[in-house]
Amino acid sequence: MTPTADLIKRRLEALHPTALHLVDDSAAHAGHAGARESGGGHFHLTIVSDAFQGKTLVARHRMVYTALADLMQQKIHALQIEAMTPDQF
Repeated sequence: MTPTADLIKRRLEALHPTALHLVDDSAAHAGHAGARESGGGHFHLTIVSDAFQGKTLVARHRMVYTALADLMQQKIHALQIEAMTPDQF
């Protein structure tokens, strides 16, 4: 696990996930212009949390982005999110 991935996981603990799976896809995007400029990585996140109950998909993504706000566009260039409740997992 990379230092950035560890940091992402620690920040997402604020959402009290019951399951969290993070894949660092940065190597697959090596040389990508945007990634070169920002230096940030590409990640795929699956997160399951009761905090998402009653929230729209957009609201769930906003919750994740809020938890990671200071990492976005610096350590994270691209983030693919699958955010669900435990009954959807």
